[in-house]
Amino acid sequence: MPGKPAPRPHPLPPPRTVEPVYRFLLTPRWWGINVFVLLAIPFCVFMGSWQLSRFEDRVQDHRTATEEVTAEKREAARPLAELLPVDKKTSGDRVTVSGRYGTQLLVPGRQLDDRDGFYVLTLLRTDEGAGKAVPVVRGWLPGAADPAKAPAPPTGEVTVTGALQASETPGSNGVSAAGGLPAGQTGAISAASLVNLVPYDLYDAWVTLDKGDSGMKAVPATAPADTGLDLKAFQNLGYTGEWFVFAGFVVFMWFRLVRREVEFARDAELGLSPAPAPAPVEEPAREGVSAS
Repeated sequence: MPGKPAPRPHPLPPPRTVEPVYRFLLTPRWWGINVFVLLAIPFCVFMGSWQLSRFEDRVQDHRTATEEVTAEKREAARPLAELLPVDKKTSGDRVTVSGRYGTQLLVPGRQLDDRDGFYVLTLLRTDEGAGKAVPVVRGWLPGAADPAKAPAPPTGEVTVTGALQASETPGSNGVSAAGGLPAGQTGAISAASLVNLVPYDLYDAWVTLDKGDSGMKAVPATAPADTGLDLKAFQNLGYTGEWFVFAGFVVFMWFRLVRREVEFARDAELGLSPAPAPAPVEEPAREGVSAS
């Protein structure tokens, strides 16, 4: 009995190739589109993540600054020279300064406990720094700014204790940028705003007393600039969403373009593509007829 024939080997499957309908992806035009998409998506994700980290940093700075402002009230006050220049770390620290009170000014348009009023700001000329002065907010009073309401500062040598604050910037954090104030008033507490109102040099900082002077209400310390949940913080959060939306839009448009190209290719295979319009045929000029 003859033996069974050996089984024939199975033919190898043909190598996989790109489906003809997707061959357009290998054209130079689509190579450029694909490279752009591959670069745009990670860039958008990176920028969105960076903006989100900026927002989280501001939230953490706000929380830390608020805790420090509260905690510094229990710590011992330090001399002014040890805390200058004022930055995010030293803003809100308790400071002690000695000297003699000089020029007194009013800061109108300041709210406290949802009431309108004004600060009483008195320049304290120190024995340090060749007689430089530091602005001291002695307290807050309700109503319109009126020099008659502001109590006169103590005379002679005094030592004050309060929270160190950075100079204000007009137009930010509720600080008025309006000019044309009456004599004896200032819109912002900063060396730049006070330099033309007093006859001596100033420290680029100010102090709010722990306890209001002469029956006035003490002005609480504020968190340093750029550490609160202000408009800039929520701008970072908005930019985060925008960058992630851009990344999603790039992916959406890529799939939309691919789908359109596939539909065109399949329509062409089925003969459904609209035939191009025939070129207009010019009639030959008749003999004996001259062009007008």
